[in-house]
Amino acid sequence: MAFEGLADRLQKTIQKIKGKGKVTEADVKEMTREVRLALLEADVNFKVVKDLIKRIKERAIGQEVMESLTPGQQVIKVVKEELTDLMGGEQSKIAVAKKTPTIIMMAGLQGAGKTTTTGKLANLLRKKYNRNPLLVAADVYRPAAINQLQTLGKQLNLSVFSLGTEISPVDIAKQAVEHAKKEHHDYVIIDTAGRLHVDEHLMDELKQMEESVNPDEVFLVVDAMTGQDAVNVAESFDEQLNITGVILTKLDGDTRGGAALSIKAVTGKPIKFAATGEKMDQLEPFHPERMASRILGMGDVLTLIEKAQEQVDEKKAKELEQKMRSMSFTFEDFLEQMEQVRNMGPLEDLIGMLPGANKMKGLKNVQVDEKQLKHVEAIIQSMTKEERLNPDIINGSRKKRIARGSGTSVSQVNRLLKQFHDMKKMMKQMTNMKKGKGKGFKFPFM
Repeated sequence: MAFEGLADRLQKTIQKIKGKGKVTEADVKEMTREVRLALLEADVNFKVVKDLIKRIKERAIGQEVMESLTPGQQVIKVVKEELTDLMGGEQSKIAVAKKTPTIIMMAGLQGAGKTTTTGKLANLLRKKYNRNPLLVAADVYRPAAINQLQTLGKQLNLSVFSLGTEISPVDIAKQAVEHAKKEHHDYVIIDTAGRLHVDEHLMDELKQMEESVNPDEVFLVVDAMTGQDAVNVAESFDEQLNITGVILTKLDGDTRGGAALSIKAVTGKPIKFAATGEKMDQLEPFHPERMASRILGMGDVLTLIEKAQEQVDEKKAKELEQKMRSMSFTFEDFLEQMEQVRNMGPLEDLIGMLPGANKMKGLKNVQVDEKQLKHVEAIIQSMTKEERLNPDIINGSRKKRIARGSGTSVSQVNRLLKQFHDMKKMMKQMTNMKKGKGKGFKFPFM
């Protein structure tokens, strides 16, 4: 998860104050000192940290906290609200043109993942918002960028407008907009030339393009792993162009998180999207409040629900619930569920969105072994349809055949069968608990 080091440190600091019936000024000073160190270690801009700590301290020592019945909880509420405000307060959406198409220019340094992000953004607009975007290959200085965008377009089944490398990027952008109008594309996303540094010639070219096509959004694509440098890049670009928002890439990497926490405060430009992985569906709208919740260990249930809604078929979900209630859940259903959950993203990221997951025994810093999941899949796929529907018929000789077919051992097959049996037993107990029968099932970690 992004902000891992920062999250761990902030959560430890806040736990000390959480249950306190009375919070003294000394407690607040100690907490804010730890928060300050955690933010500086995360490479958050020094001035941003200073201002944030000042606001937290003023509010935490004020009447709203000191006279509260739960001062410890109130302090956490203050820290969460201030972190949320620091990252922009609320989600900043794409500015949509009154008359189609909506034009988006993508800018950024080379290596920030701009071309890939252009494809991801188009994919998101089509899948989540049912739009018809046109990708524009306007990086004439790097032929590989044009090829890359065309490959992405083919992979995602999206239209790509390209005129090669002999025409100026400004003319390409103008012709692309005209083409989009004729072909009824409602979004035009222009992939401009990446640069190794803030280059005057290329900046002039971007300014000309901005003047000629009058984009509704100019997104700066920034690598979150560059930390404080990301903020400096954003400032430099904003001096030359009318940057309207930032897209952070590599937010899933070993990043200290300083860029996301500083960029809005320093530049005034909102973070609009964040890339949370390398796959083409791993770009998400940036929600400051949800990110603050995750940093403070409060989970991110709303994003988890949205991911589930995108991947889970509602009719199938109801059928599955009925099967669970009637104890007719089979290995066929299990295999289908595994596929749907995997489509939602890396399992450790999903677990990190659960409130309090960081405090649950065995869930903190959990690393899901994909190899293990593949073994489970292989074992189920090596069963006959009859065996998947009725695992009770799997005897010794069948187990040997399944183990051979899946490249696993009989003990691994036995373990999966036992886990499946235990899971069905747990479902029965939970169903009985809902009906008010028995004492109800207790999870091992509760």
